[in-house]
Amino acid sequence: MKMNEIKELDLKDLVEKVENAEAKLQQMKLNHSIAPLENPSQIKAARRDIARMKTELRQRELNK
Repeated sequence: MKMNEIKELDLKDLVEKVENAEAKLQQMKLNHSIAPLENPSQIKAARRDIARMKTELRQRELNK
């Protein structure tokens, strides 16, 4: 997810996407520990997307 896409989301959608992405990341980690993922770099990409979304949430919080 690109920063432009993240900035266009409203607060409610952004919080929901962070929660969903974190749940998906946990599931990917669990699946990877049982049987290796076909593309383990997906975990890295998911972590970075979550970080981008949380960064935008924090910036919005500070700009209030």
